[in-house]
Amino acid sequence: MDRAAVLHLWAEIGAEAVSASQRWILSAMQQQGPYLVTMLWRILGNEADVCDAYQETFLNLTYHFEGRRKPRHVRNYLYRVAMNTAISMLRRRRLQQTLQHTLRQHSAGDDSLNYDIDLDSYALEEQLRKAICSLPESLADVVILRDLAELSYAEVAQILGISAGTARVYRYKAVKALAVLMAEKEQ
Repeated sequence: MDRAAVLHLWAEIGAEAVSASQRWILSAMQQQGPYLVTMLWRILGNEADVCDAYQETFLNLTYHFEGRRKPRHVRNYLYRVAMNTAISMLRRRRLQQTLQHTLRQHSAGDDSLNYDIDLDSYALEEQLRKAICSLPESLADVVILRDLAELSYAEVAQILGISAGTARVYRYKAVKALAVLMAEKEQ
């Protein structure tokens, strides 16, 4: 069974199981799902995390809007929730890595251990993800939506509630800051 057939079958089954007040969520999944997966993949970099973030995004929508009206700008809200979910996952991953590194140092009994990092493409991607997370929220949001989700400046501006010109300026500042952060990591 091909992907389109599975999505269609799932939509039919899901539409019956979901109350009328929540059908907008299914519609949002069908319309924006592939784009969200692409954005999440670029932010998180692995399939398991992408699946978890995608699921958590739509569970958050279901939970937060049960019995309430849907948001005025569903697409904007959806991208914001997905982006925040992914960033939270990256922060948890970074914290976990820091704790593991600390445990390794203490269990070895030598606090002067220095682990050489192999700068392959995966490590470089991880450094860039961490650098994006360390940017101020306004700059990080623009980079994530513009560069990782590949949205236009107009779409980024609409989602974030800023002008397209402001989005361009924020991206410019973010790229400069990322260049500095990445250069510091190399030293």
